[in-house]
Amino acid sequence: MENFKNSSSQLLCHLQRTKRSFCAIISVLFLCLLSYNSATMFFAKVPFPARNLQEPPSFSPETVAGESRKSFSVPSLTKLSPSVPFGIKKEVSVEKLKIHLPLSRKNPNLVVFARNPPEPASFPREVAEKSRKSFSVPSSTKRSPSVKFSIKKGIPVEKLRTHLPLSHKNPNLVVFTNRTALQHPIRRKKQSQAFKILGSEAKMKQFSVRMKEFLLNSSCEYRFFMTWISSVDSFGGRELFAIESLFKSHPNGCLIIVSNTIDSRNGMQILRPFLAKGFKVTSISPDFNYLFKNTAAESWFNQLMKGNVNPGEVPLGQNLSNLLRLGLLYRFGGIYLDTDVIILKNFGNLRNVIGAQTIDFLTGNWTRLNNAVMVFDEGHPLVYKFIEEFAQTFDGSKWGHNGPYLVSRVVLGAGTGYNFTVLPPMAFYPVDWNRIGSLFEGPKSLAPSKSKWLLAKFRQINRHGYALHLWNKQSRRFKVEEGSIIQDIMYDHCVLCNFSSLDM
Repeated sequence: MENFKNSSSQLLCHLQRTKRSFCAIISVLFLCLLSYNSATMFFAKVPFPARNLQEPPSFSPETVAGESRKSFSVPSLTKLSPSVPFGIKKEVSVEKLKIHLPLSRKNPNLVVFARNPPEPASFPREVAEKSRKSFSVPSSTKRSPSVKFSIKKGIPVEKLRTHLPLSHKNPNLVVFTNRTALQHPIRRKKQSQAFKILGSEAKMKQFSVRMKEFLLNSSCEYRFFMTWISSVDSFGGRELFAIESLFKSHPNGCLIIVSNTIDSRNGMQILRPFLAKGFKVTSISPDFNYLFKNTAAESWFNQLMKGNVNPGEVPLGQNLSNLLRLGLLYRFGGIYLDTDVIILKNFGNLRNVIGAQTIDFLTGNWTRLNNAVMVFDEGHPLVYKFIEEFAQTFDGSKWGHNGPYLVSRVVLGAGTGYNFTVLPPMAFYPVDWNRIGSLFEGPKSLAPSKSKWLLAKFRQINRHGYALHLWNKQSRRFKVEEGSIIQDIMYDHCVLCNFSSLDM
């Protein structure tokens, strides 16, 4: 019994020591876990500076174009096509590269992305496929809330969606636009019209030589110029009769029709009847660069050819005709006529004159001039002012702004010292455009009061008029009636007098 008690007490003492050891082990484990957690929390709260840490780029407006691109990298395995205008070498920082992106004028730090860009020349596909996978941004980069897109670490660039316009031909390339004629379909169309008016380069190069040869060999008593920017087929009976009236009053004069379309085989066929009669007439394609050299129009025309001038809504050919006549008079001197002007009298006593279209009947002062008939010496300073005004104030969307209103503006502010004369409307524009139709009507179609007005007008025209502007745009729809004033003028001022072929 005593032995049993001793064994029990020994076993109890052993169990107590084991319990204390177990508790001690648990306590040590708990202390280790607590120490580990504390150390982890302490490490997370105390940042250790990284080696060579740079200030992360910001996407604020002041730095988006500059510092943010420091994170751009391209691997050395990326192959760039020779057609790409810039290359990237391994270990070369992007700060040293010069990428030609347009910048905003308001903020030079902001890159401008056009909303509706044109389609650029497509880059090789392998460049877009390989280079775009290499784009990376550090995870530590702080981004401004104003940025419309974000980049997360680990997301490939192929899955990113940005607000930049993409090329329709190559969806991998962002399009950066150059604001030229390529952006404007209408401007491209108008620019192509300009090239059609100009004609071939070979003809343009011959312009000055052909002009000088014709004027020198023809022994011209008078130099007349016309321009024609339409097709050769639209040069009809009314235009031909204008030429007849010119040679009726000036048989020793020379006529040069500056036109790309008339300067052709078909065009010379139209002029053949006049050549057969011995009249001096030809057609030569224009050279705008030669005509406007050392004038304000030289730079303007170059910008037009580059697509940097908005042609406007008015047909470009009409505005180029307004400029072309000025260049001809400034470079060669002489008499310019529209193709719908009938000559009634010899211009022998006219020099440096322009005609008024309308006048104020109370004061007798002119209110508007017109450029359908002009007579000026070579290199006249007023014509130079006309050219300068055209280049400085060109507006292709206002009818007459670059024509009649232009010469009116310049003459109104010209002052003294230019040595020119403004003739009254009766000289070149005896009948205004809104009453020109009455000249085509015969006696049977007229009321008695209108007949008296026409008879008085006809006498005025014959006595004081040098020319009669028919205002083709308004009078084209009228037919010449029997006994009309236009019919009498046709009989009095024709040289071919083949009225059966005249489509007036």
